Amino acid sequence: MIGGAGSSGRLLLSGTRRDCRNHATPTVGRMDDLHAVLASARSHALGDIPRRSARKQPDKIAIIDGDVCLSFAEFERLVDRAAAALSDNGFGVGDRLALLAHNCWQYAVLAFATARAGVVLVPINFMLTAEEISFILGHSQVTGFVVEADLVPTAEAAMQLAGNVATGAALVPPGQSLPDGWTDFAQWLQTDSTAPNPHIDDDQLIRLMYTSGTESHPKGAQHSSRSLMGNYVSTIIAGSMESADIEIHSLPLYHCAQLDNFLITDVYLGATSIIVSRPDPELVLRTIEKHEVTNYFAPPTVWISLLRSPVFDQVDLSSLRKGYYGASAMPVEILAEMRERLPNLRLWNFYGQTEMAPLASALGPDEQDAHAGSAGRPVINVETAILDDDNSPVAPGVVGEIAHRSPHLMLGYLDDDAKTAESFRGGWFHSGDLGYYDGHGLLHVVDRKKDMIKTGGENVASREVEEVIYRHSAVEEVAVFGLPHPVWVEAVVAAVVVRDGMEVTEDELASHCRAHLAGFKTPKQVYFVDSLPKNPSGKLLKRSLREQFGVDRGALS
Repeated sequence: MIGGAGSSGRLLLSGTRRDCRNHATPTVGRMDDLHAVLASARSHALGDIPRRSARKQPDKIAIIDGDVCLSFAEFERLVDRAAAALSDNGFGVGDRLALLAHNCWQYAVLAFATARAGVVLVPINFMLTAEEISFILGHSQVTGFVVEADLVPTAEAAMQLAGNVATGAALVPPGQSLPDGWTDFAQWLQTDSTAPNPHIDDDQLIRLMYTSGTESHPKGAQHSSRSLMGNYVSTIIAGSMESADIEIHSLPLYHCAQLDNFLITDVYLGATSIIVSRPDPELVLRTIEKHEVTNYFAPPTVWISLLRSPVFDQVDLSSLRKGYYGASAMPVEILAEMRERLPNLRLWNFYGQTEMAPLASALGPDEQDAHAGSAGRPVINVETAILDDDNSPVAPGVVGEIAHRSPHLMLGYLDDDAKTAESFRGGWFHSGDLGYYDGHGLLHVVDRKKDMIKTGGENVASREVEEVIYRHSAVEEVAVFGLPHPVWVEAVVAAVVVRDGMEVTEDELASHCRAHLAGFKTPKQVYFVDSLPKNPSGKLLKRSLREQFGVDRGALS
């Protein structure tokens, strides 16, 4: 039974209640009390942010989501109630709660409420399959699951596969119905209990962000208040953000960029956030006009979709002053078009990754034209070096691995000391990206060691797709890589060697992939080849494949 209610009418969530009784001697007890008082007064944790903003400007609008309009005081009360409900129903410090939903105001509430209660939030990509979600549920050892109503069927299938999630609650947006056997999240917010007030250490785990890599399964990047708060300060300074901003949030909040570079920084500053469910061009453009939005973040693919929308020239976008992009460089011709059609807009390019919470560097408005394609300069709380294979810095202009030192950095990968040690060798976090510094001190990203494909703002690990294709009995060898795409920046494609005496079609392989992978990970094209290029040691040469099919076939349409 999911979300069964007890006699109190509250959701009974699994978790462990802590014995907080103090058995120390009176003298030690007084010292413990003093330490607790000092820790409380000096607290600088993620869960503190809504309360501070509410004290400074309680009546200012914090969140708008459709017909829901919340002042900072109202938002703070909802965060406190959600934190109280977590405690009421058995969630304590260190317990883990997964969240599967499209953008909504409840997502923002839970991002802060879990941190306040010391509960570890595990955001999950809503485009994943049940099989992919089940891995995250099992690996993270979550005991509760908050799910948007329309996503419950996928969640239930994942829960059955994982076997470790005891309870759940459903978010029910307008137009959706409460699924059978689930408790409405709205009931959580009716509690009159006092929210818990545990001390949250600066480096205490409060967030698990799953990041795709070259491995077949995603890795859990562990973040604390220290890493996230350091990122917020760097983001605010690098992006010239301020409390007067009005920002629209259309990219998924399960992404650390939208959540931790924009939504939470807005609440931190006391800026107003407009939450929409998706980056639909007409929806975004009309929302900008309606609310006189000043700030917007999206990958180049979405900015291009706005420019190509017939609605673009029908709306007043004069309020839009700050634009942010990431995931890939903005094409030079698009930069020129944006200058012409959005003359009031200043642009920033943000570069980073999940392990960095996520910001590492930024290219500001004054350098966009002269240094188009650059990832800019390390932000204030980040030190970035280009290292060779011996972990030594290289000269400007020389390509090496991009590595960082920063308080933004994760605590490590969950339950994977070996990968953590490899990533942090020599006291630097090795990003897996290849790049160089130019003569102006600007960072350029030129390639990825990890064969990551970036398609439409999503990261796809080639090895994960390859392992699924290898499950097909007709496949002898496969290499998955990215090719240029006019809309998605890169498209996932595969080169396949078929087993002797067997046959398989492109449609059959696509159907096979869709049965196990999210749609954005499924190859958009399959090339059948006699053999795959390899070096003398047998290493697959994906660069040769990209060159062959990129030149021979051109950009995919």
